[in-house]
Amino acid sequence: MIRYAEWHLYMLRCGDGSVYTGITTDVERRIGEHRTGKRGARYLRARGPIELLYSTEIGDRSAASSAEFAVKSLDKSQKEALAAGRLSLHQVLDRRRALQRDRAERAPIR
Repeated sequence: MIRYAEWHLYMLRCGDGSVYTGITTDVERRIGEHRTGKRGARYLRARGPIELLYSTEIGDRSAASSAEFAVKSLDKSQKEALAAGRLSLHQVLDRRRALQRDRAERAPIR
């Protein structure tokens, strides 16, 4: 049986106060890459020191990518609420699915 690495969703607070969201199989390694600039996200290069704001294990890459998309679509206050535990990732994903369902129902039939 092949064992795949578990994927994680993480959020970083940047020196300018913005919140960066990403996915990885190794959060500590990825933060190190961001800090050193090696293979780090271009977005973070000019935004000062970073700190881990939130991290959670997701599962496979597909689930992690979907969760990343859902979290990136939140505004900053909602991301802060997720990090503080006032909003759960489950709630975020449920809202996203509900929006997708609503759009599908309103789409014209061709």
